[in-house]
Amino acid sequence: MVSVREQYDTYPYPERDPADEAHRLITGSPSHPLEIDHFLFQGRHDWSQPFRALVAGGGTGDGLIQLAQVLTSAGRPYEITYLDLSTTAREVAEARAKARGLTGITFVTGSLLDAPDHGQFDYIDCCGVLHHLPDPGAGFAALRSALAPGGGMGFMVYAPYGRSGVYPLQEAFGVLLGGMTAAARLEAARGLVEALPQGHPFRTNPNLSDHLQSDAGFYDLLLHSQDRAYDVADLSAVLADTGWALLSFATPALYDLGRIAPVPAGVDKVSAWGIAEKLHGTIKMHVGYAVPDDDVRAVACGRDRSLVPHLRGVGATALGRAVAQGKAVPVRMGQNATTLNLPANMGRALSAVDGRRSIAQIAALSGLDPIAFGAGWGQVEGELCDWGLMLYSGLGA
Repeated sequence: MVSVREQYDTYPYPERDPADEAHRLITGSPSHPLEIDHFLFQGRHDWSQPFRALVAGGGTGDGLIQLAQVLTSAGRPYEITYLDLSTTAREVAEARAKARGLTGITFVTGSLLDAPDHGQFDYIDCCGVLHHLPDPGAGFAALRSALAPGGGMGFMVYAPYGRSGVYPLQEAFGVLLGGMTAAARLEAARGLVEALPQGHPFRTNPNLSDHLQSDAGFYDLLLHSQDRAYDVADLSAVLADTGWALLSFATPALYDLGRIAPVPAGVDKVSAWGIAEKLHGTIKMHVGYAVPDDDVRAVACGRDRSLVPHLRGVGATALGRAVAQGKAVPVRMGQNATTLNLPANMGRALSAVDGRRSIAQIAALSGLDPIAFGAGWGQVEGELCDWGLMLYSGLGA
């Protein structure tokens, strides 16, 4: 059987060309500094101090490059440690950082189980790694030990329902192709996938595309030797068992049962999230933020009028104009689509969101009295923040 290290040395994932850094920055969740601030630091992180971050299992560097480049562009100091088993993946990440002229990064080849040996960190990124460990719980625990007081973690782990069809193929290929080299396994598996019947769950799952993007994506999705998925209940349990608490998913609206059906009396928060996950049936990964289990932290909230809102994925002028005209705002997250109906009187306020003005300053420009603005902003926040379209942070202020 091809080991995890051998897989990523042969097919570093995700497949990236350092030359592409000249014309695009890949951004996403977790680990965008605005998102980190919003979820973990109530939108009030002191970015004037060096931000100590660990990218645990950094692969070819998407999370690393996003974090370092955004902080560099904002003129904020940072110290980032990159840690990964694969020398090939590390070399790609190093080349990407060099292409951008990014400094302040220490590259280490090693296991995330040794994370505490590298210091204490304000923030830990662990995206797409824990579910590939022989003992994921040991990984969660090791990262908890590397967290500095007051810090937090952004993570991504696979979810089962949106990956329907994947695991039967992984099991079948593990038996049929187990004695082959990585390259031979890839070639044989491509032929077998091509021959799958039209009704096979893998063929009919529109959530999956990695196998269409690159050899590395195909191998990671269907030929991985260590891969498990977590539903909401399993994720909550492993976090609790290892000293963590789930603070929030990066897109809370996807897990909000009340948006889909009435929440029965007596159903706890985690159970409600799990029911929403089952009803959606399309979530293929859980992206979220975790804090120590004895931490009573909360996500940033607009009741603090000194916070600075940032729009993400939508332009302020276009959004404000559409809202002022009473138009619904379309939102798509993977296979999940909805429309948001925001108060028309908030159009002017939304047009004033520029990543520098505070809520109080936006309120003064809105033309609304405090009561009307407060009610409207509450609706705006409840929709845009829950769909990941608005975040609070002083990073750009």
